[in-house]
Amino acid sequence: MAKIIAIANQKGGVGKTTTCVNLCAALTMLGRRTLMADCDPQGNASSGMGVSKSRRPNTYDLLINDASVQECIVHTNYGDVIPTGKELAAASVELIGTERREYVLKEALMSLFSDYDYIFLDCPPSLELLTVNALVAADSVLVPMQCEYYALEGIADLMTSIKMCSRRLNRRLEVEGIVLTMYDARANLTTQVANELRKFLTGKVYDTVIPRSIRLSEAPSHGIPGVAYDRQNKGSKAYMALAEEFIARCEG
Repeated sequence: MAKIIAIANQKGGVGKTTTCVNLCAALTMLGRRTLMADCDPQGNASSGMGVSKSRRPNTYDLLINDASVQECIVHTNYGDVIPTGKELAAASVELIGTERREYVLKEALMSLFSDYDYIFLDCPPSLELLTVNALVAADSVLVPMQCEYYALEGIADLMTSIKMCSRRLNRRLEVEGIVLTMYDARANLTTQVANELRKFLTGKVYDTVIPRSIRLSEAPSHGIPGVAYDRQNKGSKAYMALAEEFIARCEG
């Protein structure tokens, strides 16, 4: 039975998509069956896995045009992908009149539960209907977070959203964990924010931190996850370590 993880943060620019792509790829390298569904209209997770944003059918067709989930899947060396493109931006509006509109993604993915170990949902950086669909479909939420003051403010809002969704739409939803990204150990603020998070979210913050890395930033332009683009880079090594910690938490 697949575990479904929404990767979400209402604040943009915190490494959400980079984490989704590289964690998915790292788990695949470690022998796990993974699927990444791109639920962000920007489609960056799709291109980061080497799949064209113009490829159809995609997440939009899955949600709006009754496309079967099997025909939406693209197989890659780094895990399977349900890609998306800019047309997904219209889905939130088009879903408004749909019956059980918050459950469309969950129902579309149900047939895949025995095909994968982990299914990752890359969410938009906002709490819209696409994100709500992901939270309803998910078993847990993984939150990438940059160690800065505004990100600390944003995490409180996200936790409120997760609790609201858990109470009203998906009672099994829980926080999988917090991943500290763009980590700079030389900065006092980084250390302060990390300590505050570990104090108030006991056991939820991963020990593995993701440092800033130019090589991770370069990888998407080549259509390759960072962990495959340069395996010896410090950022790649960190994501491989995160994948191992993730497995230990989920399977240990």
